[in-house]
Amino acid sequence: MFERQIYINRREELKKKFKSGLLLFLGNDEAPINYAGNTYNFRQDSSFLYYFGLPIPNLVGLIDVDENKEYLFGYEFTLEDIVWMGPQPKLKELAERVGVATSDSISNLKKFLKGKISKGVKIHFLPLYRAEHNLKLASLLDDDPFKINKKASKKLIEAVVEQRSVKSSEEIAEIEYALEIAYQMHTTAMRMAKPGITENDIYAALNGIALSLGNGVSFHPIISVNGQTLHNHFHGNQLKEGQLLVCDAGAESMEFYSSDITRTIPVGGKFSQRQKDIYEIVLTAQKNAINMIKPGVKHVDVHLTAAKIIAAGLIQLGIMKGNPGEAVKAGAHALFFPHGLGHMMGLDVHDMEGLGEQYVGYDDKTKRSDQFGLAYLRLAKELKPGFVFTCEPGIYFIPELIDQWKAKKKLKNFINYDKVEEYRNFGGIRIEDNILVTENGYKVLGRLIPKEVADVEAAVNSQG
Repeated sequence: MFERQIYINRREELKKKFKSGLLLFLGNDEAPINYAGNTYNFRQDSSFLYYFGLPIPNLVGLIDVDENKEYLFGYEFTLEDIVWMGPQPKLKELAERVGVATSDSISNLKKFLKGKISKGVKIHFLPLYRAEHNLKLASLLDDDPFKINKKASKKLIEAVVEQRSVKSSEEIAEIEYALEIAYQMHTTAMRMAKPGITENDIYAALNGIALSLGNGVSFHPIISVNGQTLHNHFHGNQLKEGQLLVCDAGAESMEFYSSDITRTIPVGGKFSQRQKDIYEIVLTAQKNAINMIKPGVKHVDVHLTAAKIIAAGLIQLGIMKGNPGEAVKAGAHALFFPHGLGHMMGLDVHDMEGLGEQYVGYDDKTKRSDQFGLAYLRLAKELKPGFVFTCEPGIYFIPELIDQWKAKKKLKNFINYDKVEEYRNFGGIRIEDNILVTENGYKVLGRLIPKEVADVEAAVNSQG
């Protein structure tokens, strides 16, 4: 946890956005795997963590704007709990750790909320992403669990997104630490990328590093020789000489801040010429996109710049044809680059995605496109100092998508389908780094993980 004053200041800042009402933050509960006593690793709700800081199950935080009071509701541990878990802090002590003056048993929460509602106080809460929380909150508010999420507070969502989007110095330090863990993970993956090793061998090693240095992985790692599948979580393949291994992995710091890095690795330590050609296009797109980043730039324009560079590179190889700008405008590049350039990052690896991408990545001045590929852009709006996000262009040859477009002769003026067939079994390449928007430009966060062709090859061939 950070020092208590940080949480006090965050709640005070949030209160300024409201003239009245009760702001309710529902913490997460334990989630059973196959029976109640066998649970998944506990992870606290990120917005609860941001304002109330406690990584402990079964808590609810409240901010009463009208009375300028804050409350922590939870369970007092019993002697039986202590037998199994060891000495546990009192609820009052937990509240004091984060600067909350009033604490009470969660058994009294429903009565407390009913009293507020009877006085006409509006209850503001964030969207729920766990089914059991729909039931829990609906019970607390005497509402319909199937409709409760429709009553999530737009005003609270917008206020939380505005505040959490701009990272403070202590948050950036945590992300940097998570990136140091990612450095260890990715350089290990490079050294392990030898014929005969399985994807699962690398997956296990990376999970071990993340747990030994931090709070574990920030998402299930993508470690796959089938990189054409964007989110491939199968790890059963044995690596073969000449394959490309996409490794998309990150870690959480002990304060739950994320890193998210992707590198594409030649199994055995040498890119073929064809692999190098495609890799250099992706790397050039990434470098140019990063160089555009500064306050006031719309991220959708950064994305489109990367897309045009990818199109131009593929035109040079004869895979695409025509004018790069016109090809991108028509959406032809999305056959090979069918996702967005990046997403916000912080306490969530896709930061605040549970609050709604329309609030996190878009605004009244920036509307989501319905064009294939561009529609998946998670962050499109104008960049501001303090934003932290990923930059991750890629090129993929997805046989099923190629077949569909080819059968329809889709955008054939921009795509050389005969040439595309030569790359049908190529796989995919993605390169990803984490970027901070500064007052005048940008900073690539973390220690540089090899990404130049020669440096990646050297890392795979190293004995360290």
